[in-house]
Amino acid sequence: MKRIAFMPVMILLLTIVISSYTTNTATHQFAHSLKGSYSQALNTASSSFTDTIQFPGEKHFANVQQLTFGGDNAEAYFSFDGKYLVFQRKNEKEGIQCDQIWMGKIPTQPGEKFQPKLVSTGTGRTTCSYFYPDGKHILYGSTHLGSAACPPVPDRSKYGNKYIWAVYKDFDIFTADTNGHILKRLTKTPGYDAEATLSPKGDKMVFTSMRDGDLDLYTMDLKGKHVKRITNTLGYDGGAWFSSDGTKIIWRASRPKTPEEIKEYNDLLKENLVAPTHMEVWIADADGKNARQVTFLEQANWAPNFTPDGKHFIFCSNHEYKRGFPFNMYLCDLDGKNMEKISHDNSFDAFPMFSPDGKKFVFCSTRNNGGTRDINIFIADWVP
Repeated sequence: MKRIAFMPVMILLLTIVISSYTTNTATHQFAHSLKGSYSQALNTASSSFTDTIQFPGEKHFANVQQLTFGGDNAEAYFSFDGKYLVFQRKNEKEGIQCDQIWMGKIPTQPGEKFQPKLVSTGTGRTTCSYFYPDGKHILYGSTHLGSAACPPVPDRSKYGNKYIWAVYKDFDIFTADTNGHILKRLTKTPGYDAEATLSPKGDKMVFTSMRDGDLDLYTMDLKGKHVKRITNTLGYDGGAWFSSDGTKIIWRASRPKTPEEIKEYNDLLKENLVAPTHMEVWIADADGKNARQVTFLEQANWAPNFTPDGKHFIFCSNHEYKRGFPFNMYLCDLDGKNMEKISHDNSFDAFPMFSPDGKKFVFCSTRNNGGTRDINIFIADWVP
């Protein structure tokens, strides 16, 4: 379970009132979903456009470097040795009609370019990729067995133009080598299976599945065996990560509570759709026990991740803005206290991850895109 999948999303002022809110990955599709609203807002946003790779107040970032230039690039995650990134990419101008998985070596020398290669099949839609500890294999979610074509995007007009996105039933999780050869299909149950990340211990993964009728978190070993459901509360549980010692997980969840919210959630889920109006960050033991909500900010709080020392977490949120944007990144203690805003873009920053040694920080952003809708990958030295 994991992101959201999903993918990138608005820039300069997205008119997306997150009360009817949504990159799946993703989640991981969460960001993807936001793009529709972002596109609508773009025409009215140009007057506030600012091109820069680092904004005033971003004191934790040094030597910021932009790695991609154009298209939708999201969910970029480090290999366990910190030398490579794997991510999802879409660029219609280049013939990449829906997200595919790419991998590239992080530049270490002045003038060295980031030159990623395709490591998914090039068919269907993919999401939520992640390295194995050996650095020779990856896992990701894909719909390619259902169809080689991109799956259809939901027609929001049928649902009162609410922000919705699909949890495609053809998504399954696959293991592949870093040359793009699929080695094994890890999930085979009907319905959505995606948003997987691996424990640093190398013994299991956590993922989101609809196999039991709701979008819940599950764990399984690296061969797809010993599957265990670890969340049981109604709502979309996704985008989960392990702590660096493998003892905790962090994720974002929607929790419909009123009769109207519950009915809407269940009705949409029957059509493999979701429209969370409110997501918060949760932390639990790696087996799902002792789960506790750690943000109470309303609106959309998502893409959480632990710091390498396990003492803090970072996440993306629009809670400061009733209009639903910008999205910025925030750092908190594990109880959600002492929150610090660490990014100051006026549009979209998300999908944060620290390198295993804590020295580097990668994220995806609409900054420095020339006023386009592009979402790119940025890497920086982390300044404590």
